Amino acid sequence: MPDSFFANSEASARGLRESRCSDAHRPSAFAAKKGLRSKQSAALSENYHCENSYIGAGRHENNSRRSPRLSSFTGANRNFGSLRGGPGCGVMTDITNVARASLADKTKTVKPARELSLFAALAPKTTAGEFVAEEKAKSPAPTVNHGDPQSVQEYAPDIIRRFFETEALALPRADYMETQADITSKMRMILIDWLHEVHLKYRLCPETLHLAVNLIDRHLSRKQITRKRLQLVGVAAMFIASKFEEITPPELNDWVYITDNAYTKDDVLLMECGMLTTLSFKIVVPTAAHFFEHLAVANGCDAVHRSCVQYLLELGLLDLRMLQHTPSHVVAAAMLLSNELFARSSAWPAAMMHEARNSEQSLRHCAEELRQLWKADRAGAGGQLQAVHKKFSTAQNHSVATMSF
Repeated sequence: MPDSFFANSEASARGLRESRCSDAHRPSAFAAKKGLRSKQSAALSENYHCENSYIGAGRHENNSRRSPRLSSFTGANRNFGSLRGGPGCGVMTDITNVARASLADKTKTVKPARELSLFAALAPKTTAGEFVAEEKAKSPAPTVNHGDPQSVQEYAPDIIRRFFETEALALPRADYMETQADITSKMRMILIDWLHEVHLKYRLCPETLHLAVNLIDRHLSRKQITRKRLQLVGVAAMFIASKFEEITPPELNDWVYITDNAYTKDDVLLMECGMLTTLSFKIVVPTAAHFFEHLAVANGCDAVHRSCVQYLLELGLLDLRMLQHTPSHVVAAAMLLSNELFARSSAWPAAMMHEARNSEQSLRHCAEELRQLWKADRAGAGGQLQAVHKKFSTAQNHSVATMSF
């Protein structure tokens, strides 16, 4: 640095000090500055207590805030290790369960700080706890779990009715495999079994799995696919479904990683765009997962009974024969079969016939197909396709795959 730089800096600092000293001896100037600072402090205090202004300022000051999706699955990649692979290295039958950290530990729910003040504003003469107790006493006994944010009791009848009205509009062709020249139903079964493993490892919700299978079948109903790109279709379908259903879906890098880099990022993105175009961007459709909760409540299922029905439904995802039935029909048939397995006095009461819009006789054919899948899975302990059997043999799912009926 030249000496002139330090000399100029010292002169500037000395001039600033002299200016401040002279201002201190001028009472009028000092009072004016003091008044200005008071006004600025009052304005800052007012903005701080104004919720919208404060939040808006925070957004401007923190534009570099990282997305909550970042780094959610970086640890999960390490758990795959040598278990990942492409179509040519037997990945679809070689993936095994590996423990990974729960995402719930990383995404803890924080109650808003305004909750207490909100209760106080609603009932200023009572405490927050007394106000909650009074409101609970006034309200009728709930028929569903209000702790579930997706349990919207007041809208449930309209939502379910809409599901029944539109489910037939987004079904794949039941015989589409006859038009595929290079793939077979066995290859599809292997793909779905592998996606069960991926779904389990990333701890995705059931809606993601059922929607992904629906996207795969609808895409294959319209497009010819070679066996080398079949796994890419499955990955792209799960990628799309997870972005619709999950709060923190796996990133693009994760989907490339689990195929052992058999496909590139561009391959996945191009397949995603091609699938969306083929399906005319009609992605959100009713699946078996959407009818399950409604019929499970109507059937009075406990936790073990629910796991049994889910076990039957996920076995049905592997078999092409289930494509000839609507999702609500498959769920109702699984409920009927589970009631028979648990030896209920009435396998299909009138209330269930009303809620499912199907009689026992109309469900019998689908229920027998599910029974065949259930017996084959138990007899062969999953055979080569063990993902579903392994999943429902765990204590978390009440070991319904090995339960004696």
